Amino acid sequence: AQPPGGEARGGPMRRGGAGGQRERRVPNCRLSNPPKMASEDITKLAESLAKTKVGGGQLSFKGQSLKLNTAEDAEEVIKQIEEFDGLEALRLEGNTVGVEAAKVIAKALEKKSELKRCHWSDMFTGRLRSEIPPALISLGDALITAGAQLVELDLSDNAFGPDGVRGFEALLKSPACYTLQELKLNNCGMGIGGGKILAAALKECHRKSSAQGKPLALKIFVAGRNRLENDGATALAEAFGIIGTLEEVHMPQNGINHPGITALAQAFAINSLLKVINLNDNTFTEKGAVAMAETLKSLRQIEVINFGDCLVRSKGAVAIADAVKEGLHKLKELNLSFCEIKRDAALTVAEAIEDKAELEKLDLNGNCLGEEGCEQLQEILEGFNMAAVLGSLSDDEGEEEDDEEEEEEEEEEEEEEEEEEEQQQLKERGQGEQDSLTPKKIIDSQDSTPVPSPPVDVATFLAFPSPEKLLRLGPKCSVLIAQQTDTSDVEKVVTALLRISSVFKDEAPVKTAVHETTDALMRKAFTSATFNSDAFVTRLLIHMGLLKSEEKIKTVPSLYGILMTLNHMVQQDYFPKSLAPVLTAFVTK
Repeated sequence: AQPPGGEARGGPMRRGGAGGQRERRVPNCRLSNPPKMASEDITKLAESLAKTKVGGGQLSFKGQSLKLNTAEDAEEVIKQIEEFDGLEALRLEGNTVGVEAAKVIAKALEKKSELKRCHWSDMFTGRLRSEIPPALISLGDALITAGAQLVELDLSDNAFGPDGVRGFEALLKSPACYTLQELKLNNCGMGIGGGKILAAALKECHRKSSAQGKPLALKIFVAGRNRLENDGATALAEAFGIIGTLEEVHMPQNGINHPGITALAQAFAINSLLKVINLNDNTFTEKGAVAMAETLKSLRQIEVINFGDCLVRSKGAVAIADAVKEGLHKLKELNLSFCEIKRDAALTVAEAIEDKAELEKLDLNGNCLGEEGCEQLQEILEGFNMAAVLGSLSDDEGEEEDDEEEEEEEEEEEEEEEEEEEQQQLKERGQGEQDSLTPKKIIDSQDSTPVPSPPVDVATFLAFPSPEKLLRLGPKCSVLIAQQTDTSDVEKVVTALLRISSVFKDEAPVKTAVHETTDALMRKAFTSATFNSDAFVTRLLIHMGLLKSEEKIKTVPSLYGILMTLNHMVQQDYFPKSLAPVLTAFVTK
């Protein structure tokens, strides 16, 4: 800065060179104390920096809470896009863009052929789901028209569901994405259907780009919290196996069980450059853990393994420990927290990291080591001079003695999983046969005697809930469940509510049945003089995994059903308004 009434220390500036660039010689320069600035000046500066050009050809409107509904609303955004020469990255996060605004923004992007990075997460806040696909189609078509060659596409935190994937399906299949390296779709509610559409688009993109001699070389894939489940994960695994260039895969909280985990493991084996695998909060069990361990043996670049809260259990942990011991010399982080791992298996994991010089963190918190096991674990690592890498063990569940009980639980779970797989296969087979029926077959089938469905009672539904069983209880299902649930027992009410909500589907018959049954049950509970509403909310939050209990409580595998049900429940007249702040605090946290 130049002092008032004189030249800057070090002599005058002089103009020189083409374009009027300035050169300043400042010998023996030293920094002075900065002048005091008014808070409004700082605010203005911060706003200017946030919304204008950032280095690397980036234009950012991040976090400005702009409500762009009409073409007029988007005028300033369009102006800045049009005036920005060499636009390589556009940040629209933290705003809300409507269909009309998206169209005019898209028009401005049609001339931006140098655009490489689209940071478009959380840009449809408060929009109807039906608004999002047409907005995405407009923006995607503009990128195709411009001849852009994207490197990064981030559409995370946009709750667009399966239909939203259709909105950028054409973009993914186009030459604009042949160069794509990073695809981020975290927390978009894609579901199984969206996962399948996405997988098909990625395969098509790879096929087309390969035909031009430059196959899609995707490096980073992020799709956590999308309810992909086994079918969605398996479809994506097929795409990953074809692509073969992945370096990071983040798919936490997707309700994936061992069939989906096994499919992913097989695909990961083909992606030899993998550095990061994050499958936190899915359900491996021993089968999935063993399959993943086999894959890890063939991967040489792995730096981060996050299988926390994945129920790998002791046998799975030992298999993973063997894989770690055999190789993985670049490993920096291993997370096997909250996986029901017992002491001996945890110690085996600790022994496996002896020669892992790059390791920075080992997380075995929330397992079943017991006090003595925790001490032994620390002693082993101290012997390797690696005590510093061990994370906290404050949530250790304590040592469990009953091995037979755990084995019985494992066998029961495996039997249930096998039954579910068989039912799913039968269902798919039946659907396939139904699709292929000719008119003659339909006539013939009408002549045959239908096989009666086995009777269903309330106890059967609550023990093994499914949408079909709820509907088969008939029109009085809501009354029957309410009558047979002891509302003086908070735990029984919570369990019944979770079982009912677990079968929720966004399909009219099931959705109506779930809502009506919930209403009957909770109206009876909340109007009962003996019902403790506060205790109910506490137990519900514990079962949802949002509040920790000193007891060992198995949390629900998916929050989708209970969240959808709560969304309906809190709007009803029977729901105590005093409970709303508590639920809000935990759910938003």
